[in-house]
Amino acid sequence: MFRSAVTVDNFYWLDQIQTSDRAFVGEQAFYLSSLLQKGYPVIPGFVISGEDFRDFLGTINWLDPLFADLSSSSLYIDIENSRQLQEIARQIRQSIQSAPFSDERLAQIDTAVKSLRSSVVMLRPSLSLRSGIVRRSVQVPGFNELRGLLETQICWNEPESVAQSLKNIWSEIFRARNLFYWQRLGIQLQTINLAVLVQPAYPAISAGTVQVRNTTFTIQASWGLGVALMRGEVSPDVYQVQADSSTVLLKQLGYKTLAYQITEAAPAPARVAEACIQPYSLSEEQQRQSALTETQLQALIQFTRTLVAELGSTLAFEWVLDVDKISASPRLHLTQIDPLYLAGRRSETQSRARSGTSRFLSGSSQQSTLSAASTPEIQKQLLAGTSVGRGRAIATAKVFTNPIKIPINIASGAILVLPFVTPDWLPLIKRSAGIITEQGGMTSHGAILARELGIPAIVGAVNATQLIRNGDRILLDSDRGEISRLEPAPPAPLNAVSDREMADQTANYLLPMDTTPAVSDLPITGTQLFVNLSQIESLEIAAKYPLDGVGLLRAELMAISALDQQHPSLWLKRGQQVELVDRLINHISQFAKAFFPQPVFYRSFDLRTHEFQGLEGGDALPVETNPMLGMRGTLSYQRHPELFELELLALAQIHQQGYDNVHLLLPFVRTVEEFTFCRQRVEQAGLLHNHHFQLWLMAEVPSMLLLLPDYVKAGAQGISIGSNDLTQLILGIDRDRPQMAQGLDERHPAVLRAIAHLIRTARQYQIPCSICGQAPAQYPEIIDHLVRWGISSISVDLNAVESTHRAIARAEQRLLLERNCDPPREELS
Repeated sequence: MFRSAVTVDNFYWLDQIQTSDRAFVGEQAFYLSSLLQKGYPVIPGFVISGEDFRDFLGTINWLDPLFADLSSSSLYIDIENSRQLQEIARQIRQSIQSAPFSDERLAQIDTAVKSLRSSVVMLRPSLSLRSGIVRRSVQVPGFNELRGLLETQICWNEPESVAQSLKNIWSEIFRARNLFYWQRLGIQLQTINLAVLVQPAYPAISAGTVQVRNTTFTIQASWGLGVALMRGEVSPDVYQVQADSSTVLLKQLGYKTLAYQITEAAPAPARVAEACIQPYSLSEEQQRQSALTETQLQALIQFTRTLVAELGSTLAFEWVLDVDKISASPRLHLTQIDPLYLAGRRSETQSRARSGTSRFLSGSSQQSTLSAASTPEIQKQLLAGTSVGRGRAIATAKVFTNPIKIPINIASGAILVLPFVTPDWLPLIKRSAGIITEQGGMTSHGAILARELGIPAIVGAVNATQLIRNGDRILLDSDRGEISRLEPAPPAPLNAVSDREMADQTANYLLPMDTTPAVSDLPITGTQLFVNLSQIESLEIAAKYPLDGVGLLRAELMAISALDQQHPSLWLKRGQQVELVDRLINHISQFAKAFFPQPVFYRSFDLRTHEFQGLEGGDALPVETNPMLGMRGTLSYQRHPELFELELLALAQIHQQGYDNVHLLLPFVRTVEEFTFCRQRVEQAGLLHNHHFQLWLMAEVPSMLLLLPDYVKAGAQGISIGSNDLTQLILGIDRDRPQMAQGLDERHPAVLRAIAHLIRTARQYQIPCSICGQAPAQYPEIIDHLVRWGISSISVDLNAVESTHRAIARAEQRLLLERNCDPPREELS
């Protein structure tokens, strides 16, 4: 086989890669090399080719003969058999990571990496698919997709460290999630060429991303290396820039509490065991500063304009601002560029008939829908909104202009488009491929359900029901908050696509939520991690995580399924109290059993009238002008106690069954008198006779800030901060109105001070304090504050469990280091 003369020992140097080398170096490295050779500031380095990957697989002494010819076999796996999938993935990955390199190959790697003259190096995956044996409709994932599939490795510039990091990347190909991904998309293993780009890592001033959409640049920036931004540990600075004039349309300061930097070189023998990058806390002054000076921002804007002139008006790239060792002055480097964007641009300007819309996922652990259609399509962006969760969906749109009238039945796998979504749409949401709403925010019930069910969703998409036509084939990109219409491309020239390819059937596939969370290496934390749930279907996935219990079991959402989509008031009106209690017992006990003996905090009904009118019997209830502040929470229990008393009866019978891990969480408590009324009913139900039972209340009304000591004296045994309602009431912003979404920020100083005060007071009165709103998941940097203030537990939606666990561990580690290294200070300062 012909190979370029520039390769030495299967290493391809970026400044010498030729077009004929593309299949060996992968798309990412090929594009970076092309730009480097045109004079763009790309960090130099070399590529370990995909052939090296295959050669290494051939040297492994496989215990199972099934894997003996892994480098050239198709290895069909029953991906619906999760146990088989997990076991095969485990065996392959362990074999790769434990297999040794030959001494000769280690010496070759050592020679190459030493020439980079850096104590730390980065290894980035660069993927390509072997031509001739892959459908033309299958494209290579860009860096946004690869980030969730194959992670960049950072290690010491030592041969053993580089070799191990290289094997880590290679083994990621065979993760259970990725095996599912390849097979579902029809990508056979022998078609995958996985090259690895090796580059020096330099001390960084700041790093970030740029996304270009026709007339606008979106720039993100954060301090230090891009690690904190990539891991979602900070909210970056954001700039919106007009492309033609370089005018900065929007400048939003992020919330940045930490950054990562390269560790000072350790003695060679200690390097392998010691981290080569370390997090550090930013000073208050740095947190208030932008990560880019005005001069640096303008330089980045001009660089982006130059890149657009070279590559076109639709692209995405990552950058780093590091320090030149000789001049000590800042210098800008391009670190990654998304080849999918470039491929998409070429297909629009050169040969639309030869390329299809990308149908690859974002690499998230969320449930996503993709199309396997091979018919070429053109993507036309329609509108944008606020992303809920992550993932992409391609499906037919079903548009509803009146969400109060819920259709009896629609086909499964559609994308629902409607002005707003209420919880009574749950049965249809479960069968949908995605959700688009004109109203609502990140904390609306529709958003909550979409996150728990793992369905891509976008809220606040203004005029969506007018711009999207019923029956349109659309792409819902929840990663980017964008909605596009897919239209057939012009007819292909004769022989451009084979008859066999054109005969493929169009279908919508559902890629389920990743049921193989990487929890084996999760550290033990002192802060408890709970999960927010409402659907029984979520229990199987929740069982795979090291959770401490359920911090929020939402009664009103759980009851939609339990009560056959009928409003609880209808059951009372028909005299079906016994049947209602039985239904509640059946559902609540399943959560209790799944988590026993860990606690399950059942939050009793919080029925806002406008959200449940679509349920059978809900339209008979009076319409409130302001239901957010209307007859809801414990006030409704005082006025109409029958439903609350039936809930207590159900909880008492569950305790009698032996599930004494179920506790009660009272919603939207306005006054001590409301709480006292509820506690008396709880006592009458016999629940307080069980010393295991705990009665908590939601801390979401601002009066709680002043009255918490009174609640404790009245018998409250714990609180859970509802950051969603607390934020909107402190800031005076309706959280369901997308026009005000930008102002609804839990990081506002007033909100943070309120949360800190509640935690301090709870500690003072020796009761546990949890938080169950969207804040810790949406803004993970808040977790640093929560841990420092002494929060007892954090409860998040299912899709945020793993990232929150790691964020808690990092926060606790930083706090421990500060206490060991810094002078003593007040614990809650």
